[in-house]
Amino acid sequence: MKKNWMAVAQTMALTALTLTACSNEIVVPDTPLSNEDNELRRIELTPAEQTMVNQGNDFAFKLFRQMSSENSEIVSPISITYALGMLNNGATGETQEQINKVLGFSETGTDGINAFCRKMLTEAPALDKLTKVMIANTIYMNKGYQLKSDFISKAKTYYDAEPETRDFNDGKTREVINKWGNDHTEGMIPEVLKEGEFDPSAVSYLLNAIYFKGAWAEKFDKDNTKNEIFKGYNSTTQVPMMHQVHKFNYTETEDCQALRLPYGNNAYCMTILLPKENKNISDVLKGLTAETWKTYQWMGNAIVDVKLPRFESQSNVDLKKIMSDLGMTKAFIRGQAEFSNFCNVPTYIDLMKQVAKIKLNEEGTEAAAVTIIDMNEYSMGPSEPQYVTFHATRPFLYVISERSTGAIFFVGQYMGN
Repeated sequence: MKKNWMAVAQTMALTALTLTACSNEIVVPDTPLSNEDNELRRIELTPAEQTMVNQGNDFAFKLFRQMSSENSEIVSPISITYALGMLNNGATGETQEQINKVLGFSETGTDGINAFCRKMLTEAPALDKLTKVMIANTIYMNKGYQLKSDFISKAKTYYDAEPETRDFNDGKTREVINKWGNDHTEGMIPEVLKEGEFDPSAVSYLLNAIYFKGAWAEKFDKDNTKNEIFKGYNSTTQVPMMHQVHKFNYTETEDCQALRLPYGNNAYCMTILLPKENKNISDVLKGLTAETWKTYQWMGNAIVDVKLPRFESQSNVDLKKIMSDLGMTKAFIRGQAEFSNFCNVPTYIDLMKQVAKIKLNEEGTEAAAVTIIDMNEYSMGPSEPQYVTFHATRPFLYVISERSTGAIFFVGQYMGN
């Protein structure tokens, strides 16, 4: 599975789909030392594009509900959208309809998806000088196979993906793919494909990478970080707990407390959803949709006593069953998948996975995700209080998003493990 959707505060996503090899990236200059002359910018969306964001956010929450477990996890739904958006240019019939429906873009069509992805790819990296964003796409094609010319044209035009042909039996292609992922995630994802996962007979691998590194607008003082008890659902442990008291956007619902921590010039933010004492993450997830997510975009101000764990978390998720359960079934079935616009042989998705990682500390957040798709051949709110205590000493959800559109880049949960 692949990742490359908008650029989000401190995120990187990578997508690989069996295709020819090529790479591209947008690199934002090194992070400035201050927030001076860092004017807040916005991405202007048409009503249709804003509807796409809402539908994409709905997909994000459905996806995370499918994969949520008792472990700390992180996923980049926008990376999946980029990977499937690119692949969708090679799909036809019911297969294409299912991909569009699962992503929430049934009424948009492939051209609308391409144009929207292009807008996010080009504009998201330039929103905040204090946030470093890199977006890249590439396609690796196995020797002997050929991509359709129209597919190549759209991959180049909308995703900056330049196909490259390799001999997958050369003993080096897996290393090339992993190095590309490592290079475009600043070393956060050093291994996209494990040795047993790489298929030298695959038709192609398509990769999309997004990297984001953002500094908190209000940093935590390292001297205030102390080891404290974190009460997980099944165990209790000690974690390094960061602490500060400051004015932040805050609100409450019946199920949780919601706190927004901005990065840089506020173009990107992390929203933390802390379940009430008598609730859990599942209770909060049940009520999360694109519509309810909008209510979290309008928060009041409060002086918040914040405690938040310093942590690192990594996920390696098999997406085949998850995406099938969400309704995208035909793409994975040999003999039924319809990708006639992709290359010169009939193909289906043999492997779809995502590797994602997040580092959160006193300075800010760094996140990355790699979505890889292996194409194989077959023969035929409430009011806010003035002063609030927000102590994340129990499992919580977090969402990294772009503020002007509300688009979600990463969704995760921290369970204390």
